[in-house]
Amino acid sequence: MLWLTLLLLVALCLFADYCWKRDVNAKWSQVPGPLSLPIIGCIWIYTQVQPDELLALSRYIRNRFGRVTRFWMLYIHGMFVSDLRYLQALLSHSTEIRKNRMYSLLTDWLGDGLLVSYGVKWLSRRRVITPTFHFRILEDFVSIFDQQAQILVRNLTQYADGEQVVNIENAVALATLDVICESAMGVRINAQTDVNCEYVQLLKEMQRIIIKRYITIAYRPKWLFQLLAPRLAQRHFAVTTALHRFTERIIKARRKEILKKQTEVNRSQQEQNGDIGIKRRQALLDVLLSATIDGQPLTDTDIREEVDTFMFEGHDTIKSALSFTLYCISRNADVQSKLYAEIVEAVGTNMQQALTQRQLMQLKYAEQVIKESLRMYPSVPYIGRTIMKDCYIDGSCIPKGSSVILAIYEMQNDAAYFPQPDRFLPERDVNENPFAFVPFSAGPRNCIGQRFAMLEMKAIIVRIIQQLELLPLGDDVVPALRVVLISKTGWQMGFRKRNLAL
Repeated sequence: MLWLTLLLLVALCLFADYCWKRDVNAKWSQVPGPLSLPIIGCIWIYTQVQPDELLALSRYIRNRFGRVTRFWMLYIHGMFVSDLRYLQALLSHSTEIRKNRMYSLLTDWLGDGLLVSYGVKWLSRRRVITPTFHFRILEDFVSIFDQQAQILVRNLTQYADGEQVVNIENAVALATLDVICESAMGVRINAQTDVNCEYVQLLKEMQRIIIKRYITIAYRPKWLFQLLAPRLAQRHFAVTTALHRFTERIIKARRKEILKKQTEVNRSQQEQNGDIGIKRRQALLDVLLSATIDGQPLTDTDIREEVDTFMFEGHDTIKSALSFTLYCISRNADVQSKLYAEIVEAVGTNMQQALTQRQLMQLKYAEQVIKESLRMYPSVPYIGRTIMKDCYIDGSCIPKGSSVILAIYEMQNDAAYFPQPDRFLPERDVNENPFAFVPFSAGPRNCIGQRFAMLEMKAIIVRIIQQLELLPLGDDVVPALRVVLISKTGWQMGFRKRNLAL
């Protein structure tokens, strides 16, 4: 009797699974994909995957099943896409802008900020924040980029004997953290003078935990994560709390500074000297502190969500992009020579002469170098979308509810779109098709801070190349996914001081 009951239960489960998946399977019947077993779907693919193997897994999926692949993970249906037509259609879509389920792993930390939110909330927050990145406001940030770049150069110069192998990861991370705190948050934290900066270490740990939860399907629901991995869940909570404390301190410090300044000078003086950041040098945090949506000010939680989001996106993604770019420069002597010549012509070799936005905008080859590095090593290698209604592309259907992974890393390293993709060729026109090169995403949800990021990277590269020659020492990079793209070996190179007297 027991066996009969079990067999009946199994049969009911299989029938329910068939009914649940029938309509979706009919809509994408022509789309290839891995073997999908009853109930569990393709979950078997993940059973032996380690965090460092996710990029290899995505390459296997593309090579084995093509640029558009369908899959089931338990009751969740999705697609893995690296086809230009699909990326263009989805990224440019005016309404299909909702992020997919994998972003829920970020919500404990980032809340419902600009990265994760959608609909009316996302649109209202985007409208509030966009003016912060106006061209004229960015001009005032260049001096901050310059100051922090010069500190970074001084820190690297102590290793510039032409022989030492240097992993630049921590130095670049601290520099980009200083930049984002002072420019976007209006607060100096002097991270570059504190090699054990708490935030950088916490961020690395948070990324490791998130990736572990992503590849371990059972860890994705919060309650199961707490049940099956209580120690890791407890650590996740502790790291989240510590990261929130860090940003809350920044918010508190900026509130205090603004109130102090407002009592010292009148409004007209503020507009003239701009040192508060209300008219000129207007930090993102200042905008959030003074913003209203539907007549209501943002709550402290609202502000923390956006600060956490921009601290993450404006620090770690730039660290990744800048580190990969410097690595590529160190491995390509001809590129470095041409880049140095452009910098000398546009800026000179005098470190004491302040950089200007106009000078940075003139550095066209430097921009090509950065873009080619971003093509090979996009900081955000994958973007997720949830399809809210059946979406047809070239006659094929992406069923409603699909969790779509847009594989930017795969597309930008595909020979069909970029010949000789493994070669670092800054001269190639990455903008020939704007939807084939999308390291900052594209369409309605494109990166709001991409001009900020490009100017910052240019300023730091200018100051480093002015003074130091980058040498191809140490191990090559081994790309891996930690929410953003990192290198398992770090970013290793050597340095030699330039003879500026010649």
